[in-house]
Amino acid sequence: MKLSTKNQNQLKESLIYTCISCFVIFGINVVRSQNKIGMFDGNIDIGVCKIKGYSDYSEEDQTYKISGSGTNMWFGEDDFQYLWTTIQGDFILRAEVKFIGKGVDPHRKVGWIVRNNLDDNSKHVNATTHGDGLTTLQYRRKIGGETRELISPDTFPDVIQLERSGNTFIMSTSKFGNELKSVELPDMELDNSVYIGLYVCSHNPDVLESAEFRNVRIIKPVNPDFTPYRDYLGSNLEIMDVESGHRKIIYKSAHSIQAPNWTPEGNRLIYNSKGHLYNYELSTNSITPLNTGFAVNNNNDHVLTFDGALLGISNHNQDDGGTSALFYMSAEGDSLPKMVTKPGVGASYLHGWSPDNSKMVFTGNRNGIYDIYTIDINSGAENQLTNKSTLDDGPEYSPDGEYIFFNSTRTGKMKLWKMKANGEEQTQLTFDEYNDWFPHISPDKKWIAFISFPKDIDPSDHPFYKHCLLRIIPYNGGTPKVIAYIYGGQGSINVPSWSPDSKKIAFVTNTN
Repeated sequence: MKLSTKNQNQLKESLIYTCISCFVIFGINVVRSQNKIGMFDGNIDIGVCKIKGYSDYSEEDQTYKISGSGTNMWFGEDDFQYLWTTIQGDFILRAEVKFIGKGVDPHRKVGWIVRNNLDDNSKHVNATTHGDGLTTLQYRRKIGGETRELISPDTFPDVIQLERSGNTFIMSTSKFGNELKSVELPDMELDNSVYIGLYVCSHNPDVLESAEFRNVRIIKPVNPDFTPYRDYLGSNLEIMDVESGHRKIIYKSAHSIQAPNWTPEGNRLIYNSKGHLYNYELSTNSITPLNTGFAVNNNNDHVLTFDGALLGISNHNQDDGGTSALFYMSAEGDSLPKMVTKPGVGASYLHGWSPDNSKMVFTGNRNGIYDIYTIDINSGAENQLTNKSTLDDGPEYSPDGEYIFFNSTRTGKMKLWKMKANGEEQTQLTFDEYNDWFPHISPDKKWIAFISFPKDIDPSDHPFYKHCLLRIIPYNGGTPKVIAYIYGGQGSINVPSWSPDSKKIAFVTNTN
């Protein structure tokens, strides 16, 4: 059909208008996308900054660089470069920071700041470290009011954490590798909905100072009245370079995901969620279900053999009152699970394999007490290795099969131990006030990685959603060193999770 000239013109006008509308809408979305800087909504110079600041984000290594000028952040107003986003309610902010270059003014500042708004005289709380090492929790209680500070005993930290719990703000800092030192500010009233972010202030209007931030985390903690094993937070699947402590989030889930295994080939992780197991392909970042047949009530105690051929699982056996029982299957999911423990013997939780694939080592509830056992996968014959009235848990074979490492409350705290594979020569390895769980031996037999729960918890409990530390000690024992500060706990690192080259660890952290 041939259109008249008038109709042709109307059609052209309609198409042009439609294209312009689409372009405008699309353009707005592009601008919004471009303004987003990593996890932050944008950046801005607060106050009158003589030299314009800027903020950059590296997608590859998930690090931020901020450059800012500004006269000061004190008295009744502030000048600084702000990389910000918004949040409501309680939170935990954490980052590792270092100044770039020697700097000019010893009072240059860097850290986290929480504000009611983007005005230069806003009420705020500011966790900061200075160029001369001074570390303070600064605050302004009223608009345009004087800035006050609480001085930390810590100096020159590179880990800065700022936590809000109602009207209480807690700054925790550390030199990376050490435990955190805290300063608390009570009765500080800020809005429920606030701006949060990282900043740099040069303390000199004619100078632009820069800092780099890595392992940046914004965490929404659990509600205090949550019910464990019913109420769950979302999860971050992370990989850490052990030598440097640098971490990357490779997957975020609104579900509770737990306990990543690293396969011996190094190409995938296996984790559990809601009773099922999943493959995470590292090269493609793709996720697929791992077929476990009838076993769809798995807890987070799943372990690969050293050669990666078999996968052991702890599945809650519905034919035995939902009791956790041990099974094994092909690691590829192409065979049905075979039950190893006998029905009615009691709950059994897998933690390791012997190097020859003939035995599992596990924590078993026999006669009301949890001790450590091995079991022959063919005969089902059990061999008890520990016999204490206190809890023994988390057993794992050394790669050569000579030792079994485990954790025990027999001294009053949950600490790491090792014993000969036959149960003899039981020797304590860690001794401080933390509660240490789940020793994992690096494939090269140089290190033991483990999770340390807070000092004030029940030693027999490894709860969800706590401030925990990932630490390492040498294979033969020694002083623990912190390699990660995490919000997590149960499910973070329950199973062996070293990379085959002993350079990386996979684990899970949590946020709402």
